[in-house]
Amino acid sequence: MSRLLTIMTCQWADLDMETMCKKAKEMGYDGLELACWGNHLDVKRAAEDDSYVAEIKALLAKYDLKCEALAAHIIGQCVGDYDDPRLNNFAPPELADKPAEIRAWAIETMKLAAVAAKKMGCSIVTGFTGSPIWKYLYSFPQTPESMVEAGYQQIYDLWTPILDEFVKNGIKFALEVHPGEIAFDYYSTKRLLEKFADRPEFGLNFDPSHLIWQGITPHIFLQDFADKVYHVHMKDAAVTLDGRSGLLGSHIDFGDLRRGWNFRSLGHGDVDFENIIRVLNAIGYEGPLSVEWEDSGMEREYGAKEAAEFVRKIDFRASDFKFDDAIAN
Repeated sequence: MSRLLTIMTCQWADLDMETMCKKAKEMGYDGLELACWGNHLDVKRAAEDDSYVAEIKALLAKYDLKCEALAAHIIGQCVGDYDDPRLNNFAPPELADKPAEIRAWAIETMKLAAVAAKKMGCSIVTGFTGSPIWKYLYSFPQTPESMVEAGYQQIYDLWTPILDEFVKNGIKFALEVHPGEIAFDYYSTKRLLEKFADRPEFGLNFDPSHLIWQGITPHIFLQDFADKVYHVHMKDAAVTLDGRSGLLGSHIDFGDLRRGWNFRSLGHGDVDFENIIRVLNAIGYEGPLSVEWEDSGMEREYGAKEAAEFVRKIDFRASDFKFDDAIAN
């Protein structure tokens, strides 16, 4: 039996919840990884209003869909980032240009996400942590080690009270390793997990699309951090360096063909999903495979339907016998 196939609804949060459910079912999905913004799940309301949770569950049941994870990326980003005007797009409008209030809102809302997840019957909240040191990525002016360590410690301190609420509610947090986060590649992830070694509820949402363009082999990353992978995104990206383009993107928007890399619909990029499935089989991962569909060059319903078909085909199970047993005496 194949793993649960879900679609992350972050890129579909403009649709009302029933339309999202109807389309997901028509496109071939078993469930939703529900975005905690837009038109899909109001975290505060879900944490405080059981009748609202019942309405969401009834819609899922109507379309025979499951929900095993909530996505709280933009909320979590506001925890670790600070005084960035772009966060105005993520926080409530009345908090615009009030960084301290945005952070306080984000911390309290992430706590509520754990409560909402429990009420929804989920076990995972995926998301971002933000980073106070992402702006120091290129070490000029020079970045002393003390500043880097202070950034990791700040994330630990900010997330500790949040994770306490996750523990109380029996929920795990799965960080999506991603540019802009405190953990964005292999070694920054290793360092962060070492910092959070005393917090088993803190793990990873494996997403190969953010690794491949950095030159990291996704299935090696997956294998090395297997014990901390709590959720899996299925998402592709293609590197198209042409002698002019670079990996840093040139401040050119996604989808522009001048970029050195772009997200692609599943099967249209460079990610080796077969080896990812083989590693998932080897480590015994039985959680959802959640399609995060992003491809600025493809119509989204066409792409998401094709992506579901792609995952169904590639999600093979490990053999239950040795092939050469059939020829043994």
